[in-house]
Amino acid sequence: MEWLGVVVVLLILLILFVFVSCLKIVPQAQAYVIERLGAYQGTWSVGFHVRVPFLDKIARKVNLKEQVADFPPQPVITKDNVTMRIDTVVFYQITDPKLFTYGVENPMMAIENLTATTLRNIIGDLELDQTLTSRETINTKMRAALDIATDPWGIKVNRVELKNIIPPSEIQNAMEKQMKAERERREAVTRAEGEKKAKILEAEGAKESAILRAEADKQSAILRAEAQKEKMIREAEGEAEAILKVQQANADGIRMLKEAGADAAVLKIKSLEAFEKVADGQATTILLPAELEGIASIAAAWKEGTKQ
Repeated sequence: MEWLGVVVVLLILLILFVFVSCLKIVPQAQAYVIERLGAYQGTWSVGFHVRVPFLDKIARKVNLKEQVADFPPQPVITKDNVTMRIDTVVFYQITDPKLFTYGVENPMMAIENLTATTLRNIIGDLELDQTLTSRETINTKMRAALDIATDPWGIKVNRVELKNIIPPSEIQNAMEKQMKAERERREAVTRAEGEKKAKILEAEGAKESAILRAEADKQSAILRAEAQKEKMIREAEGEAEAILKVQQANADGIRMLKEAGADAAVLKIKSLEAFEKVADGQATTILLPAELEGIASIAAAWKEGTKQ
């Protein structure tokens, strides 16, 4: 009886173990491919699942996240017969776990070989310079070709990148020399442009200085001319004022003589004195009006009388 009890306990434990092993929880971003008696039964998505013991088995656990495949450098030949090595990086994602499980024996090896052949086909139509400058074009063509080829395998190629392009050593040396020459040329052009700008700035400075000097000379000449003009105007005004004062004095003297009752002879004598001032002692001959000739002797006698 004791032996029978032990067997029962072991049987119960075995049943519990089998039942627990049939309980499965599929985590996020994963899928389980289930086979029943060797045939495809279904695909478990995220959540809790129970399989039939001894009949169902998990054929494959598929990761649904985007994955990266970094392949080693592949030798390729360009259109102008230059051999180089290019390594690529493929970003892919499994969209159909069933096709991924049963579509191809080794999906990663298939993608690597497909990538190498596609790369050779694309590079074979390009020359070396085009290969080095057309990475984006090559990436786009490879992604489109790989996406179409891997669709029956349940794989979607999201992106393809050329990680590195390694040309032959002699090509690298020639490219380095070319880059050095181009850099030196750019530096020479930059220096020439700097010197040109410096000369232009210097010429503009000299031009501005000459303009300022000419403007200063012009202003100085204008000021000198205005000062000379002002001087001449003031001198003319002074002379005119002096003449005006002399004439005013003569007019006042004649008016005073008239007010004093001086006769015509005295006025004529004053006129003779005015003529004497006009001559200023420099004239040798003075022409007198006919009416003044008669009183010349009278004026002479009058002066003699005044002297005595």
